[in-house]
Amino acid sequence: MKIKFLLLILFTTYLSSQEQSKPFMAPQGNILIGADLHTHTVFSDGMVWPSIRTEEAEREGFELIAITDHLEYQPKKEDIPNPDFNRSYQIAKKSVSGGDLIVIPGSEITRHMPPGHFNAIFIKDANKLLIESDSIAGIYEANKQGAFVFWNHPHWTSKEDGRMDGIAKLDPVHKKLINENLLHGLEVANELTFSEEALEIALENNLTILGASDIHGIADWLFEIPEGGHRPLTYILSKDLNHNSIKQALFKGNTFIWFEDIIAGKEKILSSIINSNLKVKSNGYVSETTLLEISLTNLSSVPLKLSYIGDYTFHQYSDFLEVPAKKTITVQVKTV
Repeated sequence: MKIKFLLLILFTTYLSSQEQSKPFMAPQGNILIGADLHTHTVFSDGMVWPSIRTEEAEREGFELIAITDHLEYQPKKEDIPNPDFNRSYQIAKKSVSGGDLIVIPGSEITRHMPPGHFNAIFIKDANKLLIESDSIAGIYEANKQGAFVFWNHPHWTSKEDGRMDGIAKLDPVHKKLINENLLHGLEVANELTFSEEALEIALENNLTILGASDIHGIADWLFEIPEGGHRPLTYILSKDLNHNSIKQALFKGNTFIWFEDIIAGKEKILSSIINSNLKVKSNGYVSETTLLEISLTNLSSVPLKLSYIGDYTFHQYSDFLEVPAKKTITVQVKTV
């Protein structure tokens, strides 16, 4: 008998920073890298110094952060002149010298819709991406630098841009960028929002699925981290912590996102994560009954909530059940 479950949501609990960094078990042969690929500092419209961003990441326990300040939008330039757009990354990188946190360079190319806002990470020189006269020239330049480029918050509402329905959709310019392999990923979760339409676009166009905080203020306050919350994160399945391996994994789409109580990603990736974190074992039939006893073991650091989608019913539970973190529950299945 094959027991079929649908993993619905993950109920977060308070985790120490060490546990937060490893909430899920990685599939064999891979490591899981928790990453926030969209953050801001005072070098654009953020409210904190770059070293605060890295300190937050270290306290929360994830492994990788990209500093992606706006290029075109510089509201603090009278108080904080910014002649070098690489500077926020450099400060952040220096602040973790000798530490385990990986800091990668990036920038947010900021234009009205279409095309909208794009992050370019693993760039070589942020200054070359600012090309005021052409709305997509910066994307071409980022690709020349070998960057991984993704479209930020495609579901963002903006009266000025005529986008008030919160529905992500592709414009001709986005289709052009996808067809030319210049757009590699899509944010389906941004800050406090999640877009099913963006997820569908990513799946239909084989774009890497991403979730990020887009944090401007204090992460603890926005995501209620002391109370047990967490920022949206992208989990990257990589063979190691080498920058080239991580970058390659992003280009291959080996990611899933953790947003509030949801994980989302491509079916193949999610299946590997579920198989690595939820173990199902048959204990045989109970005495002389036709009740089959099975054990469900949650190897992850977060409780898993499951919906049974098979043809049978349970003797003790409804078809909706929860397996606590690092625990095993026993379920009896009526097989006739």
